Amino acid sequence: MQLIIVNDEQTARQFLDVHVELNKKVPGWIRPLDKDINSVFDPEKNKAFRHGECTRWILKDDKGRLAGRIAAFVNKKYKTKGDECPVGGVGFFDCIDQQEAANLLFDTARQWLQERGMGAMDGPINFGERNNWWGLLTEGFHEPLYCMNFNPPYYVRLFEEYGFRLFFNQICYGMKVSDQLQPKFFSRHAAIAADPAFKAVHIRKNELARFAEAFSIVYNKAWAQHMGGKDMAKGQALALFKQMKPLLDEKIAWFVYHNEDPIAIWLNLPDLNQYIKHMNGKFGLLQKLKFLWLKQTGYCKKMVGIIFGIVPEFQGKGVDAFMIVEGAKLIQGGKSNYEEYEMQWVGDFNPRMQNVAESLGAVPTRRLVTYRYLFDRTAPYKRHPIL
Repeated sequence: MQLIIVNDEQTARQFLDVHVELNKKVPGWIRPLDKDINSVFDPEKNKAFRHGECTRWILKDDKGRLAGRIAAFVNKKYKTKGDECPVGGVGFFDCIDQQEAANLLFDTARQWLQERGMGAMDGPINFGERNNWWGLLTEGFHEPLYCMNFNPPYYVRLFEEYGFRLFFNQICYGMKVSDQLQPKFFSRHAAIAADPAFKAVHIRKNELARFAEAFSIVYNKAWAQHMGGKDMAKGQALALFKQMKPLLDEKIAWFVYHNEDPIAIWLNLPDLNQYIKHMNGKFGLLQKLKFLWLKQTGYCKKMVGIIFGIVPEFQGKGVDAFMIVEGAKLIQGGKSNYEEYEMQWVGDFNPRMQNVAESLGAVPTRRLVTYRYLFDRTAPYKRHPIL
């Protein structure tokens, strides 16, 4: 077998082609947009390069056919509470069903990471934010959500026989939009609604800067400490919202304020993959026109829960029920076109968020796994700590 480093346009193109060749016949697979993968490895578009570096390889068999790929990356901002050594990452893994080939890819990435002082590697993960390209699909091999990893079932064996161990499960929950909320939501909603200090509002595209600032405030209070202490700046949040603007549906993105201070967010989006599956990885002018036409015709029947959170001082007080019921008035009240609802993954280290999903009546729809491999094979192994 021949291992080739990605260092020019041809090998970068082949890095994309490997995924297509090995997955195109797998039921449920949707080809990602080329630009979404390329942007991960573009220093001008991926801010993770400010704090780290990455390298990619492709694998060819003895006949020159594409047989695998992998990326390895070091990010100084990537930390998990309790880590006892620096941890790097591997991702964008694809491989033929051959352990020897997988081992060669993993060994190559491991050596590269060791040379940079890492003591372990997590994978498959992203060189950047956790909401994209994170985890190995182990259950629920049906159409993935936008920017969600998808792989054949045998990849689980390739990881585990190499020696990767479960670090945490990533569980997605789903339900029908028409499913009725449990009575306890309405009683808890009523208690908060009686207090005029609280209000729930859906996002408005003509006030993106205001909502982006609110998003950054809630994010930094609710999540930043669990993501290596990395706060989100107002400008970064605004850039994210501007990027999402063409896809935003105002009536499915909600905020709660207390005395005009943002305290909770429930951000949902239409599932972009419902459009992308018709575009064969491209997003040029023709595909953009097709996207606009499909959007205008109400083609997308699935909404995706991107993020749900409440600042710590208001958790456990019914704010979640207040926000959900207020949103349901529009989402279930004939103001939306959606039939299915699926939430982005919840880590099994976050039982509080799992309880929110289950109390909605949602059920697991798929499971992904983040694995960890300790380079010191004699060191004691620890799973991700519970939040």
